Amino acid sequence: MSRFRTQLAGVAFLGVLVLLGWLAVAIYDKDFDDAELVTLRADRVGNQLAPTAEVKVRGVPFGEVRAVRSTRAGAEIDLALDPAKIGLLPGNVSARLLPKTVFGERYVNLVLPDSPQGKLRGGAVIAQDRSANAIELERVLGDLLPLLRAVQPQKLNSSLGAISQALDNRGKPLGESIVQLQDLLGRLNPLMPQFKADITGLANTADVYTGAAPDILQALSDLSTTARTIVDTRADLGNLYTSVTSATGHLNEFLRKNKDNLIGVSAASRPTLELLARYSPEFPCLFDAVNRLKPLMEKALGKGTNEPGLHVTLTVQDPREKYVPGRDTPRFDATGGPKCYGGGAAAAADGDLGPANSLGERRLVAELLRPELGDVPDWSSVLIGPALRGTEVTVR
Repeated sequence: MSRFRTQLAGVAFLGVLVLLGWLAVAIYDKDFDDAELVTLRADRVGNQLAPTAEVKVRGVPFGEVRAVRSTRAGAEIDLALDPAKIGLLPGNVSARLLPKTVFGERYVNLVLPDSPQGKLRGGAVIAQDRSANAIELERVLGDLLPLLRAVQPQKLNSSLGAISQALDNRGKPLGESIVQLQDLLGRLNPLMPQFKADITGLANTADVYTGAAPDILQALSDLSTTARTIVDTRADLGNLYTSVTSATGHLNEFLRKNKDNLIGVSAASRPTLELLARYSPEFPCLFDAVNRLKPLMEKALGKGTNEPGLHVTLTVQDPREKYVPGRDTPRFDATGGPKCYGGGAAAAADGDLGPANSLGERRLVAELLRPELGDVPDWSSVLIGPALRGTEVTVR
C-alpha cells in the first residue's frame, strides 16, 4: 500500500510537470490572450518577418504576428490585434511589410485608406498595399538588396548608428542649414551664365597654355641650368653681396661727408655746362672735320709710306714782350652762336697774315699743305695754325 502511494505521487508529480510545461508553452504562444485574429495575404514576406513581429499603425503598436504560412499565391500571415484597438481600424485597411532598420527585422505596418469603409473585425482578410508609393518603396528595397550584400553589414550598421547619433536632437539646426543652402543656391543661380563664361575663358586660356607648353618647358629647362649655376657659385655670390653691402656703406659715408662739395661742384659747373650745351650743335661738325683731317695729316707726315713727309724747321725765338693788362687781355667777342668754320672772314691786308684764322693765315696754311695733301679745306688753319704761330718755317 505504501509502494502504491509512492508510485501514485510520482505519476502525479510528473503530470504536474507536464501541465506546467504545457502551460508555459501556451502562455508563450499567448493561447490565453484575448486577441482578435485577422489574416494578411502577401505575395512574399522575405526572410526577416518572424512570429512575434510587431504590427503597427502610424508607429503605434496594435498587435503582433502569430504565424507565417506559405501558399501557392505567396504567403498568409496571422495577425493578433488588440481587441481594444481593432475597432479603430477601417475594414478596408491594407498592410506593408517594412524593415525597422536597414539590417533589422521586418514588421507589419497597417496603412489607413483615404476613404475609410466599415470596421475591421476578427477573422477578416487584409490585402497587401498596392499603391504607387508602396510599389516604389518595395522597388527601392529590392534594388538596395544587392548593395547590402556587397557591404559588410556590421560596418554599415556602425556607420548608420554613428550618423543617427550625430543627427540626434539636431533636426532644427540641420533644417536651418538646408534653408540657408537653398537661399545660397537661389543667389548663385543667376550667376551661372557668368560662371559658364568664366569656365569657357578658362578653357581658352588652357588651350593657349597647351600650345605654349613646349616653350614653357624649354624655358624651365634653361632656368634649371641658371639655377644650378647660381647654386654652384653661391659662395662667390655671397662674397659679392657682402662686398656690395660694404661698398654701399662706404659710398653712403662718402656722400654724407661730401654732399656739400658735390652740390658746390654742381653749382659751379652749371655755367660751363650751359655754355657747352649752347655750342653742342657744332660738335658733330667738329668731330667730322677731325675725322676727315686725320688721314690727310697722316699722309702729309708720311705715315705708312716710303715718301718723305712734310719737313718743318722750328727755331725758338725770344719771347714777346711782357703781358700788359688791357693791351694783351684776351677778348671773347665772337657772336652768332654755334657754327662750323668756313670762309666769310675779313681779308687781311697785303703782306700781313692778319689775326688768327684770318684769310691770310688760311691761305698760307693751304699753300704749305698743298704739295703733299693737295687742296685742303679753308678751315685747316683752325687745327694747324696754333702749332705754327710764333715759329720760323722754311719750306723746301
